[in-house]
Order: sequence, then structure tokens, then C-alpha cells
Amino acid sequence: MEDIIALLKENVIQGRKTKDDEGVDGDSIGMPGVIELTQLALESNIPPEVIIEEGLTTGMQVVGDKFAAKEYFVPDMLASAEAVSGAQDILKPYLEDSDAMSKGKFAIATVKGDIHDIGKNIVATLLKGAGYEVDDLGINIPPEKIVEYVREYKPDFLGLSALLTTTMLAMGETIEALKENGIRDSVKVLIGGAAVSEEFAQQIGADAYCVDGFHAIKVLEEFQKVKA
Repeated sequence: MEDIIALLKENVIQGRKTKDDEGVDGDSIGMPGVIELTQLALESNIPPEVIIEEGLTTGMQVVGDKFAAKEYFVPDMLASAEAVSGAQDILKPYLEDSDAMSKGKFAIATVKGDIHDIGKNIVATLLKGAGYEVDDLGINIPPEKIVEYVREYKPDFLGLSALLTTTMLAMGETIEALKENGIRDSVKVLIGGAAVSEEFAQQIGADAYCVDGFHAIKVLEEFQKVKA
């Protein structure tokens, strides 16, 4: 069991989704990747919670540290996140039958007037890999559409992204719209993007500012602790 989990963690770090992937070191083609090892772990009766916590999550924590230390770049980090996301898809039916349910529903959108989506897409991929149910609402999303979504689907968290100083004001407009419709307190609002800051988050009444996807995961973990 320990060997399978150790291999799973290492392949997450290497960003190897399947046996056909080279990985960061480039010498692992033909060896089982994250998908194959996840299947093997299930066939070996390893609990889904162990697969996630000791294989996938710990692997992504190492990736996060390497990314922060500039040892890994965005393509390396994304390869690992996409491998973990694929494993989560395999594990989902098993999680629904166990106590290890989704960590919560996270809706994410680039706000009105802004069509940039690279940062948003990276965050969405990382959060899905971390065990959150992610709904990507897209780009250039006006406040009224976000309000409509929050009212109907009741996400636990809402992520708002903006790259430009001219569009980040739409974040405040969105939070005001949630207030006006009486649903602001039903969702935690996190903001991010090149244009925004901690000070701006406080100014518009957001619950948190996130530097990047790894920071968002840490912020969400803190919210979960408070909730518990």
C-alpha cells in the first residue's frame, strides 16, 4: 500500500497523468502515471481518503512549494494539477459512497468587461484537484448573472478575477449586487488577479484576496477550520 501511495505522490510531483507522459524528469514513459496508480490503489482496497490525502494532496503541496521557489513554472504546475483532477474524477463515485465528500462548491468568473482567463483557468484546475466542485462561469460576467447563479446554485465560495484596473471595479459592483439581493452572506467571496490587492479586497468587502491558486487553497482551508 505504502509503495502505491508513494508512487502516486511522486507521479503527481512529476506531472504524469498517464503512462504515456514523460514527467518533469523526462524518463518515466511507460511507467504507471497518476490515473493508472489511482486505479491500482482502488483495486488494492486503499481507501479513497488515503489516496487523496497521502497521495494527491501531499504531492500537490510539494508542487506548490516548488512553484513558490521558482523551481517549477506554470506548465509544470498545471500538468500536476490536471493529473490530480483526472484522479479526482475517478474517485468521485467512491467519494459519494463514503464520508469524504467534496470540500464545497466553488464558482469562479472573470468579471464584467474583462476577457482574460488564464489565471482563472489555473485557479479552477488547482481547486478541482484539491477536491472542490468547481463551476467556471466564464469571462466578462456581469453582476446580475453572478447573482442569478448564486441564488439558484448556492455555491459555498465565489471567486472573482480581474486583470485590469479598469475592470476590477466590477468586483465591488458584484458584491454590492449580492448585498442588494440579500444573498451576500450566503457565499464567501475571494478575489484575485494582477490588478487587485489585499487593501482593495477590504475596500470592497470581499472575504479574502488570493495571490494565486495555491494561496486560494490555503485561504479555503482556513475558512473550513473556522466553519468546523
